[in-house]
Amino acid sequence: MNEGDVIEVLRGGFYAVLIVTGPALLAALVSGLIVSVLQALTQVQEMTLSNIPKIFITLLATMFSLPLGFAAMRAVMDQIIQIVVGI
Repeated sequence: MNEGDVIEVLRGGFYAVLIVTGPALLAALVSGLIVSVLQALTQVQEMTLSNIPKIFITLLATMFSLPLGFAAMRAVMDQIIQIVVGI
């Protein structure tokens, strides 16, 4: 196993992490911004009002992106297994 293989495995791992966590983080960001703007417009500063929708939308985004995340993780594991078998 040389440096190129290690870099390729790390690159694939970082890409898989981005694919797995990206949709949930993006959903949390967008929902947080929307709720913050609505709170600023209505001047309602309730903490639970900002957390509950963000948690719910993040869970929905995670649920809908699970097949894509599992496919990305499987691709990385297949790559690692092929490298290990080749050693």
